[in-house]
Amino acid sequence: MAELKGKAYLKKKLNSKKTWVQTRYDYYELKNLKRDNSPVIPDGLIARYESKLGWCTKAVDSLANRLIFDGFDNDNFDLWEIFEYNNKDVLFDSAIRSALIGGCCFVYISADEEGYPRLQVIDGKNATGNIDPITNLLTEGYAILETDDHGQIITDAYFDADHTEYSYRNGKDETVRNQTGYPLLVPVIYRPDANRPFGQSRISRDCMDLQDKARFTLTRMEVAAEFYSFPQKYILGTAQDSDFDTVKATYTSFLEISGDEDGNKPTAGQFAQASLAPLIDQFHTYAKAFAGITGLTTDDLGFISENPSSAESIKAGHGDLERLASKAQDTFGSGFLNVGLVAACLRDNFHYRRRVLYETTPLWKPAFSMDNSSIGSFGDAILKINEAVPNAIGPKTIERLTGIPIENG
Repeated sequence: MAELKGKAYLKKKLNSKKTWVQTRYDYYELKNLKRDNSPVIPDGLIARYESKLGWCTKAVDSLANRLIFDGFDNDNFDLWEIFEYNNKDVLFDSAIRSALIGGCCFVYISADEEGYPRLQVIDGKNATGNIDPITNLLTEGYAILETDDHGQIITDAYFDADHTEYSYRNGKDETVRNQTGYPLLVPVIYRPDANRPFGQSRISRDCMDLQDKARFTLTRMEVAAEFYSFPQKYILGTAQDSDFDTVKATYTSFLEISGDEDGNKPTAGQFAQASLAPLIDQFHTYAKAFAGITGLTTDDLGFISENPSSAESIKAGHGDLERLASKAQDTFGSGFLNVGLVAACLRDNFHYRRRVLYETTPLWKPAFSMDNSSIGSFGDAILKINEAVPNAIGPKTIERLTGIPIENG
């Protein structure tokens, strides 16, 4: 068993990661305050026309909205019942979205008054731990469970396989015996690997960089639009003591400029009008780059094509997104299976080995739904396959592929 490093170490670890996760949440919630330090546009104009852009939000939601957890196959330990009693629709959606933003989230498991498991999602900026690379369960963990309106900690907890230590701001700390054999804090991770066992955020550095550049381009377009609406004009040859009204000259339809005593008349002119086309092209280029990174299309980012796409062409355009959704289902499914395992251990007051769930499989609804024509083609294919190989595709498989509930399936 790995050596435990203790609560102080985990608190320090959380503090080192909190800013990183908070930055991702700021981009998701459009609270990022990065300013455009333009050498040309004054700070006053930038502050007045500062733009907001939700591409990072779209990158997260476009994937999160397609990941719909649908239970377990061969659920020998009644794991689904635990989620049913814990507001599963909100729980899964909250965990998936939080993990996509921060790379991972955590599910805190506690017992209610009757000893039944309660599940609470905690985001990555309020919990951390040391992970077992074999099972993806924690060997020890730390979580902030409650804060006040100013973000000060009211309750936090340290978790290991045998105990949970609660610390309260009023100083009345307590230690609760843990019979499950696992820390009651379980990670749900997006895209883990050997170098980053706690996963990677959907809001990557290049996503943030491209969104910032696109925001700055929008701001420059807003500033340029003012000059586009009111082109700069000039007058040559006015007298030194003239009281020329520049505001009136800007807004009036007709302008009278009289000559001086000698009959000399000023010369009026207009500078070449600025074009927004280069900025629009630049903005579109950033949209294409962002779409390529995230598996989206430019249609998803607001550049709607004139000809509506069919369901099949939309699905084809989201090929990368479909593969990302498939891999996310694998990792999130493993996380939810771990949550169910630890919760079942708490419910039954017994330490189940991780390997007892080898027959239990997480189930998901299809990330992309079929349209009517696709369902018809799929039905013809099923008939032909089952004619060649009897009962090769059964009701359960059809339901998994189409999302259509099959009675008695």
